[in-house]
Amino acid sequence: MSEQPTVKPPSPRLPKTRLTPTVDSVTSIASDGSRRDLHPADVHGRFTTARRWSGWGLIAFYLVLPWIPLNGHPAVFIDIAERRFHFFGYTLAAQDTWLLFFGVTGLGFALFFLTALFGRLWCGWACPQTVYLEHVYRVIERWIDGDATQRRELAAAPLTAAKAGKRVAKHGLYILASLLITHLFLSYFVSLPELWDMMQHAPGEHWAAFLFVFIAAGILYFNFAWFREQLCIVICPYGRLQSALTDDHSLSIGYDAQRGEPRGKLRQEAGVGSELARAVSAEARASSLTHAKPGACVDCNRCVQVCPTGIDIRHGLQMECIGCAACIDACDEVMTRVKRPTGLIRYDSFAGLTGLATRWVRPRTILYGVLLCVGIAVATFAFSTVKPANFLVFRTGGASYFVGPEDVRNQFMVRLVNKLTVPATFIVSSEGLPAGLHQSGFEAPVTLAPMAESVSPLVLVARRHDYHGPFKFTVRVRDAAQTFTLAREVEFMGPDAHLLKEDEEHDKESHERKP
Repeated sequence: MSEQPTVKPPSPRLPKTRLTPTVDSVTSIASDGSRRDLHPADVHGRFTTARRWSGWGLIAFYLVLPWIPLNGHPAVFIDIAERRFHFFGYTLAAQDTWLLFFGVTGLGFALFFLTALFGRLWCGWACPQTVYLEHVYRVIERWIDGDATQRRELAAAPLTAAKAGKRVAKHGLYILASLLITHLFLSYFVSLPELWDMMQHAPGEHWAAFLFVFIAAGILYFNFAWFREQLCIVICPYGRLQSALTDDHSLSIGYDAQRGEPRGKLRQEAGVGSELARAVSAEARASSLTHAKPGACVDCNRCVQVCPTGIDIRHGLQMECIGCAACIDACDEVMTRVKRPTGLIRYDSFAGLTGLATRWVRPRTILYGVLLCVGIAVATFAFSTVKPANFLVFRTGGASYFVGPEDVRNQFMVRLVNKLTVPATFIVSSEGLPAGLHQSGFEAPVTLAPMAESVSPLVLVARRHDYHGPFKFTVRVRDAAQTFTLAREVEFMGPDAHLLKEDEEHDKESHERKP
């Protein structure tokens, strides 16, 4: 009896079926509705290099801001505990938070204007989701799991000790990166020295900060380890807004169908390497038989393989496209290898891709530009009104005024805030007071420590015979150097003067009738 040959078990490689994105559904969702993990292939090129440098620059900018001291505080320090906000040496008190309206609306108008001109440039180049995913978490993934082919094979392979070790190492680094990012984010609100002090104590002593760090780190880990491109597709509204913000003349990434179609196979006589020729699909071969002169696109599917959201840019501009330009570099690399002109996929407007001239100045860009300029002008004026101090005048609790046998009295509290990082002296005065009215409080200048505040009483007393009814006056605050002045209009309240006089006469008559 002959010995049966040994049959080796099949290797855990993925079936060789090409991922074919459509415009009807997102690529990361399988036909049965389950999640399909995307493994973008590595790509090299001028845009990839530029994005890498810009991403590292943005990450470095985020990392160093809490370390840069300006006027005694970090460059960006949102001091919630003390209700102070420090931005590049400029300090705002809690009373100045209304200025944030101009910052938020200014960012909105700037985003509208830039989107109308350059499409989703923000998403692909500067959005924190893209920057950290591409330049931190995917770097870790490639370092441990290998390139796209190796990652797909590893994902399809059964669980082994080697696979488990890689998974533990990768996700451990994911968690560490998430904790580092979250701790640094917390330093924007408590400062680095305070953060370091918190880290040296038990979590129970700073339980709120402890919970914030681990909850936020957990959200980051979930997002960058699993959710990934779904945040851009499912949650972020910007992709849906682009249809309202862009038009046929907005710059975007597009496929030149006039030059690329019909797609054709590679031919060895054109000097194409055998490896790339084997990558051409059966559909491309059939197309070359049908059309005598195929287009420039060789249907290698390379643009789909490198796309972080898994779309086929040849279907046109889609909501999932984040404008990262990976498909441009991939296509240019293929075109260079097959000795054809680059730019089959490129940054261009829809009008440019169809052979028309791109109009940069048009009603949409003019409107957004005007709104942006108006916003900048108003914001500049608003910020110019901010003084290095703030004050508030309010009445004490209880009655609005007090009527005594000899006088009418109003009691106020004056809250002074020094927003400077050095001690400052302030002079508080009341103007517009009638003759005979006595002021108690703020007889001498008030000196406040850096970023300090004080609340002091201000009492105004008017004698009955000098009182002629309620009136308004001004409380004014000046610094000792007379560089700025702040003023608040306040009302001295009291009874009707005629009623008060009648009351006095009645009391006088009653006193005279007594024996």
